[in-house]
Amino acid sequence: MDKINIKHLSIIQKWNENYKLGVTNGCFDLLHKGHLHSLKSAKRYCDKLVVLINSDKSVKKNKGRLRPIENQILRKKKLLKNKNVDMVLVFNSLTPFKMIKQIKPQILFKGSDYKKKKIIGSDFVIKNGGKVKILQNVKGISTTSIINKK
Repeated sequence: MDKINIKHLSIIQKWNENYKLGVTNGCFDLLHKGHLHSLKSAKRYCDKLVVLINSDKSVKKNKGRLRPIENQILRKKKLLKNKNVDMVLVFNSLTPFKMIKQIKPQILFKGSDYKKKKIIGSDFVIKNGGKVKILQNVKGISTTSIINKK
């Protein structure tokens, strides 16, 4: 189960009371300028940004046996170095829905390659008074395109 530990949940609850809390999610494998652009864009709309990343096991299930390129520890460390990221949590399921329900963000961010109706957790966030913000992707940049160039 993707349960947020008590320490992190306590911080998140304080943020929810005092700040505009946003959440985004993804594999964030091979952190690239498209990811960095999305994180910077998201932070413009919220005070605190929580990034939910797929565990190595979850990435393999979603992307195939050759992924992730970088393990979850390295991916998490790289994201935490980014000034726009306030917290990184790892989820094991195929989707971050259970964590989104625990966090109850005011804004859920996703890249423009997604449609609102397909975004995991969007119905929950909207039902609880939040909103979904689609962020414009940087064209031609993805982890898959980087891998395929090698």
